[in-house]
Amino acid sequence: MKANKILVVVDMQNDFIDGALGSSMAQGVVQNAANKIKAHDGLLVFTRDTHNDDYMNTQEGKNLPIAHCISGSCGWEIADSLKAVANTDSIIIDKPTFGSFELIEALKPHINSETEIELIGIATDICVVSNALILKAAFPENKIMVDSKCCAGITEAGHNAALTVMRTCQIEVE
Repeated sequence: MKANKILVVVDMQNDFIDGALGSSMAQGVVQNAANKIKAHDGLLVFTRDTHNDDYMNTQEGKNLPIAHCISGSCGWEIADSLKAVANTDSIIIDKPTFGSFELIEALKPHINSETEIELIGIATDICVVSNALILKAAFPENKIMVDSKCCAGITEAGHNAALTVMRTCQIEVE
């Protein structure tokens, strides 16, 4: 395993693929993501959007009133096809909101001047961009990348806008 390569798989969960907030765009990137995960030979980190039964009473729930990724539910789980190709020492981070400060803390022990961090996942225009920008702020001298072929946005326009924002902030977009 290469210590200088980190792949962060953002919220590739059933509810975002074919569940409560699923889309054909999300379904269309799952195989690309599986191939990327299978070929990866460094640290692998999954994030999971994680809500509780009181989701509808939260700020997010009031703005997006569709219960999703409720902890312990099938929709909260990472897609089986991705878990099947992941290495057994993967890190999983449950995050209650779009971006994760816990992700930064989990990565700190693995970061040196040579470390490259790549992100893939769902939704490009919400959680992927949020985490990419947080990682760029936390590790400004490290190469941060996003593979657009392994990401899906809420809409194609939102996906493309997020990619533009990330490029502008010196995140490499493939």
